[in-house]
Amino acid sequence: MATVRGLYRFLVDEGKIEVDPTASLRAPKAPQRLPKVLSVEDVARLLSAPNPETAAGLRDRALLEFLYSTGARVSEAVGLDIDDLATIDAEGFVRLLGKGNKERLVPVGTYARKALEIYLVRVRPEFITKGTGTPAVFLNSRGRRLSRQSAWTILRNAAERAQLTEVAEISPHMLRHSFATHLLSGGADVRVVQELLGHASVTTTQLYTHITVDSLREVYMSSHPRAISG
Repeated sequence: MATVRGLYRFLVDEGKIEVDPTASLRAPKAPQRLPKVLSVEDVARLLSAPNPETAAGLRDRALLEFLYSTGARVSEAVGLDIDDLATIDAEGFVRLLGKGNKERLVPVGTYARKALEIYLVRVRPEFITKGTGTPAVFLNSRGRRLSRQSAWTILRNAAERAQLTEVAEISPHMLRHSFATHLLSGGADVRVVQELLGHASVTTTQLYTHITVDSLREVYMSSHPRAISG
């Protein structure tokens, strides 16, 4: 379509034609794809998959719990520094640095806080001695900041251990989608979820309401005495 428009603009500029027939032409909108989410049961299996008997397994569990508990982007999680955790003990919140360097405070659930505490006490001190003293929260076994690619690998490995279907589609962003959808399904206000996700517009967050509508319809159809005609 862009090529055709360019051709007719050229023809008008060259005086070959007087009217551009594509001037009012509008490109069709691509259908909006709904984000894929995991069920609550699948998330529980995923978070329990890392091996708790190894240092890497304890780190992986802390990372996955953190991603699901906060809805953080993977870049926000691996970019997390120790100072960003300063408010967790006192207030139960973590400071995340999102797109456009915008900061937001997000609550951290008790499961994630416990997993983080175990990792920070038992694993991180061991890893940090092998590196150069980075302030990063999540480290690799060489004491360096965990990369986004490593976080993806951790998630994929956990999905395989949990024997989740469609492992190839599992991504850190799917945990973020699941976080938002489960909150809305549980009755959270869409604007609260918008704030937690760090979305500039509530329109972006409303994508998740399309998913919860299906579950609302199922409940309505099975529960309302006059939902289905006799």
